[in-house]
Amino acid sequence: HDGAWKRQPPVQYADFVRSAATRQRYWARSLVGWQSFSRARPNPAHLALARLEHGGRVHARVTQNIDGLHRAAGQREVLDLHGRLDRVVCLGCGAATPRAALQARLVADNPGFAGLAAGTAPDGDADLEHAPFGTFAVPGCEACGGLLKPDVVFYGEGVPRTRVERALAALARADALLVAGSSLMVYSGFRFARAAAERRLPIAALNLGRTRADALLALKVTADCGAALTQVAAALG
Repeated sequence: HDGAWKRQPPVQYADFVRSAATRQRYWARSLVGWQSFSRARPNPAHLALARLEHGGRVHARVTQNIDGLHRAAGQREVLDLHGRLDRVVCLGCGAATPRAALQARLVADNPGFAGLAAGTAPDGDADLEHAPFGTFAVPGCEACGGLLKPDVVFYGEGVPRTRVERALAALARADALLVAGSSLMVYSGFRFARAAAERRLPIAALNLGRTRADALLALKVTADCGAALTQVAAALG
């Protein structure tokens, strides 16, 4: 609850681009992890935020999550700051394709990996270790043969400036900022708390444990996000 890493940090962008072995390990873990990740459904917090939006109480969400569950819950104004795992982009020609289509190619080329059991990891892959990653066949782009990458921001890779500007524009229209379920230890999210403070907007946080923005908060609630937001949505109608 202190914002520290609870598992090994995700793959670095530079390693993914320059190392075939890193790509083999990433896509092997992704093949296994996608089977669980693709079945994920919105939780009570996602659904409560959708109710608050539909009731005119919340006008925009900036999420650091890459699972697409805010939209699946019925939320409309969602900015995926770190991208979406359900899309794949080619680093050569820029073509974007559905992750589900790549899954079929991964399984066809690597049938021995499809049945492996592993723990689900929070970044959409799997805690798969000691597997023969060196034998894993990584498909290239069907259009140009280039390197495929999930359409998410890796560590060591910057958030596209246009996304940051869209988020800051939404903040400029806001009366307040609510931080829900994030420690804000990653600067890409913390920057918006700093921007809100500079605009003298009240900031509230709903989180189990400390956040990087604790010194900036007007209100701090330590509680489960799903239960607390459900109560708020019910109270506000």
